[in-house]
Amino acid sequence: MSQRILILGATSVVAAEVAKIYGEQGAQLYLIGRNVDKLAALVQTLGDAVGGFEACDLNELEQNAGRIERAHAALGGFDIVLMAHGYLGDQLRSEEDAEYALKILTTNLSSAVSLLIPIVNRLEKQGAGHLGVITSVAGERGRPRNYTYGAAKGGLTRYLQGLRSRLHSSGVHILNIKLGPTDTPMTIGHEKNGLFGEKSQVAKGIVRALEGRKHVVYLKGIWNPIMAIVRFLPEAIFQRFDFLSGR
Repeated sequence: MSQRILILGATSVVAAEVAKIYGEQGAQLYLIGRNVDKLAALVQTLGDAVGGFEACDLNELEQNAGRIERAHAALGGFDIVLMAHGYLGDQLRSEEDAEYALKILTTNLSSAVSLLIPIVNRLEKQGAGHLGVITSVAGERGRPRNYTYGAAKGGLTRYLQGLRSRLHSSGVHILNIKLGPTDTPMTIGHEKNGLFGEKSQVAKGIVRALEGRKHVVYLKGIWNPIMAIVRFLPEAIFQRFDFLSGR
């Protein structure tokens, strides 16, 4: 029997690469994304691998339970769920515009929780399944350059920790994918360096991690030791280094 896979935020560059990998493996995919044109193009590329799709705004929180119900019915269950939607936003604007800051928080945290509740309850009832959620290394510590986005991803990381403890004996695998900067349209205005991930390699890393039993994976892997240092530096020392605490 082919794997039944739900991908949320399927039109993001990394998620689309993951979908292509699973499509080549013969999986049945249900894709949810916001961009109608990008979603239609991805569905056409994947062909018969797509068992259903929906273009929508996942910030319409009251409708998310119904979306998960439709996906579950179309696939007949979930073997793998990948949650890949998010919004980096403009940090400087979020410091002046509360409504805009709340949009960043809603997309990256509240929306995710509204989806995780119906997903996880179904996986728990099945007694099996793999759930991967893309968070960010930005959630490891508040930094001036991205602390609104980072606060949401940090909150999502704590939520996933609670889910793992709740479901530790259920047969459900919950994976936190801590993504570092990746060369995608989301980072188009950022200066690139050797720490940036490449989309196809990141996608392959996500697929490998979803097949394992780790709780947390950093992509690229170099971010694991880097963030261990960043996370535990005393604040008085952290603030002395502009490359860490600067804009």
